[in-house]
Amino acid sequence: MRTPWLVNWKPNRSAGVRLFCFPYAGGGDSIFRAWQQSLSDTIEVCPVQLPGRGSRIAEPPCADINQLVRCASQALAPYLDKPFALFGHSMGAFIGFELARHMRRECSAQPLHLFVSGRPSPQTISEPSDLDQLDSELPEMLRREIRNPELRELVLPVLRADLALCKSYIYTPETPFLFPITAFGGLDDHGVPRHCLEGWREHTTGPFVLRMFPGDHFFLDTCRLLLLEAISKELEQDLSGKGIGHCNAS
Repeated sequence: MRTPWLVNWKPNRSAGVRLFCFPYAGGGDSIFRAWQQSLSDTIEVCPVQLPGRGSRIAEPPCADINQLVRCASQALAPYLDKPFALFGHSMGAFIGFELARHMRRECSAQPLHLFVSGRPSPQTISEPSDLDQLDSELPEMLRREIRNPELRELVLPVLRADLALCKSYIYTPETPFLFPITAFGGLDDHGVPRHCLEGWREHTTGPFVLRMFPGDHFFLDTCRLLLLEAISKELEQDLSGKGIGHCNAS
C-alpha cells in the first residue's frame, strides 16, 4: 500500500534518481505535479503531500518541524532504494534541510543533492519577522482570495499550522553535509535577498551553487522551465559521479 505522503507519485523504473519535493506554507503536492512533463525521464518527481491538505485534509496539520521530519523520514524510508534528492521551496526548504540532517543521524542516508528555494539559510539572523502580522491578517486575506466560506475554513488551519512551524523553528548547528547544495532565489523577492541565500554555502563541504531567477517569491511558477532546467543539469552531473549510500527501509 502506497504511503499517503506520496499519493500522487508516478513510479518510473527507468529513472536514476527520485526527487522528493516539499511545498511552501499552505501549499500541497499539486505544486509539483506538472514537473515530470518538463524533466528528463532519468528524474522521478515525487511530490510530497503534507498532513492536513489535499487527500490528507482529514488529518491535523503539523506545527512542529521535528515531529514532521520524523514522520516524513519513516514514511519515505522504503522509497530510498535508489539515489534521491530533496527540493523545498520556502517552508519546504527548511523541511528538506532538516529531513536530510535527520536521515544522516538516524539511518546514515544522504541525498545526492539538496535544493533549497526561496528561503534564507537557517543560521541567518534576520530582522524581526512579520509572521505575527501575517497570522493576524490571514482571515481577511482568505476572504479576499477564496470566496467559498467552507473552503476558507479548510485552508485556514493549515496556514496557521505552517506559520506556527516557521515561527517555532530553532536552528541547531551540525556538521556540514558532504553532498552538493543548490540555492535558488527570485531577483524581486525582497524578503529573501541574495545575501541571505549565500549562507546556505556553510552547510556543505561539497559544491555550492546559487542561482537567481527573474520574479518574486513565487518564481518557481513564473520561471518554472528555467528552474527545472537548472535542477536537471545539477542532477545529471550528480548521477555521473560516484554512488551515494541509502537508508534501508524499516
